[in-house]
Amino acid sequence: MNWKKVMAGALLTATFMGSFAYGSATTYADAASNVQVSVQQGKANANVNLRSKPSTSGEVVSRIYKGENVEIINKTNSKWYQVKTKSGKTGYASSKYIVPTGSSSSGESSSNNDKNTNADEMSSRDVLVEKTISAGMKYLGTPYEYGSDRSTTTTFDCSDFVRQAYLEGTGIKLPSDSRKQGAWIKEKGTDVYSINELKRGDLVFFMSYKGSSASSYAGLDKSKQRITHVAIYLGDNKLLHTYSKESGGVLVGEFSQSWKNRFLFGGSVV
Repeated sequence: MNWKKVMAGALLTATFMGSFAYGSATTYADAASNVQVSVQQGKANANVNLRSKPSTSGEVVSRIYKGENVEIINKTNSKWYQVKTKSGKTGYASSKYIVPTGSSSSGESSSNNDKNTNADEMSSRDVLVEKTISAGMKYLGTPYEYGSDRSTTTTFDCSDFVRQAYLEGTGIKLPSDSRKQGAWIKEKGTDVYSINELKRGDLVFFMSYKGSSASSYAGLDKSKQRITHVAIYLGDNKLLHTYSKESGGVLVGEFSQSWKNRFLFGGSVV
């Protein structure tokens, strides 16, 4: 008898069976944790990270923004949904920030509870801010015009745009130019001088362009600089604003280093 062949066969069988048993256990464990729900559609009620696994330790693979529609693939546990975004990316998002919008059976009760919890967690400021941002988003692509007519919405300059967004979102009528808006924030709002302290919905004020490098702004007394631009801070290093015809009018853009070099202060309207 060829003992080498017998031993090799036994080793191969043991390896195969061990792999099979391990794979089966993993499959059953996954099946136990991945509870299927009938809800197919959902909507983000706040900005939320899309992660590679149902844990905050998972790698952030994308970002889902408030109001964005997603497809709910399954519910891994009470805290996480596996979702697919409209761009086709799949990952895990906290069920705290994803509200099912389609029909549901076994998930209906928990979905309603999640919706009520999320609504309770939104402060009155958050509600007004989101209304303002939604109002501003309606005008994406609206042409830029310096000194635009404040009585129409066919064109905007920077201060006209933020004034219109806040008027529609909150009913607050801000002054008509950026310098007066800055003074309004200092008098009636909450002004902050660190970018790290900005909150979603804050107005952000900038000085004029003096160069592409940070050294061009070094040593300047910002308190004496003239405001030449205003934007709405969206969070996640994004600005909602308009500043030139060439840029395409109202847009969501990066809060780039160039803008950060020109930053004077910001503050909350509400």
